[in-house]
Amino acid sequence: MNKVIVEHLLRFAVLLVLQVFVCNYVHLFGLLNPNLYILALLLLPIGMSSSLQYLVAFAAGGVVDIFTMTYGVHAAASLLIVFARPYVLMALTAGNVKQENLEVPLPGQKTWQWLAVYTFIMAFMHQLTVSMLEVFSFSRFYMTLFVALGDAIFTSVLIMAILYIFFPVKKK
Repeated sequence: MNKVIVEHLLRFAVLLVLQVFVCNYVHLFGLLNPNLYILALLLLPIGMSSSLQYLVAFAAGGVVDIFTMTYGVHAAASLLIVFARPYVLMALTAGNVKQENLEVPLPGQKTWQWLAVYTFIMAFMHQLTVSMLEVFSFSRFYMTLFVALGDAIFTSVLIMAILYIFFPVKKK
């Protein structure tokens, strides 16, 4: 089997296990809950077929839904960020995703500011979808927005820490 495929499958499995058995029980200040499994979706190869990306996103969200009993909320949010990912990448790279030879957005390929913006946008989109689908009402929209923003910041900080710990920048 291809080394890259094994690497992505291993990352996918580790992040899902970490999400299900650790992160689902972390509730900082009673509100903030990180969703680290989206890192596996953010690090999918850009050249991967979109149907395979959707399948991976649905599987990841479905596994988290099974363990949290949220009945499709995480699957829907994961599918949304995989759908929006090419558009966010085109917006952040000024439409030159292919020209920049960007395989996977990792430290060393992009600046930390670019990675932070990319991670925050995707995490906020995911967290807002999860929060809105869990509440399923606009009656407390601002509280839901506040919780989604806090979750997105918390998740983004943890994802950036993981990226820079496990994918260190190689000095030239």
